[in-house]
Amino acid sequence: MKKSVYVTLGVLVVSLAVVFGAQMAMAQDFAKVSPEDVKVLLENDRVRVLEVRHQPGVKEPMHSHPAYVSYYLGATRVKVTTPDGKVVEKDRKNGEVQFSEPVTHALENIGTSEQHVLVIELKK
Repeated sequence: MKKSVYVTLGVLVVSLAVVFGAQMAMAQDFAKVSPEDVKVLLENDRVRVLEVRHQPGVKEPMHSHPAYVSYYLGATRVKVTTPDGKVVEKDRKNGEVQFSEPVTHALENIGTSEQHVLVIELKK
């Protein structure tokens, strides 16, 4: 009887660790997971403005954004992966502006040129 209680508690502890660990990994701050390629240009209580420069082949780890606006400073092709494993390839044009609701994703520059984009994250 005692052994089954310990086994059950052990399984519960491991399960909780996996769930909380996965949530923490998915909620990573973009500027912190890609510090070589992401520069914080401005941050205040309303917005955070990021300059992103990824060379071809660069992969961003899984990270999260609040609602945000992207302004593309050059044409690019990216592969976006969501936590559920869904993969979408997107082409973006120079001067294109895009709005996105809060999201968690990973991204890879699959184009042949540098990805250069301003990301304006909106705060409360």
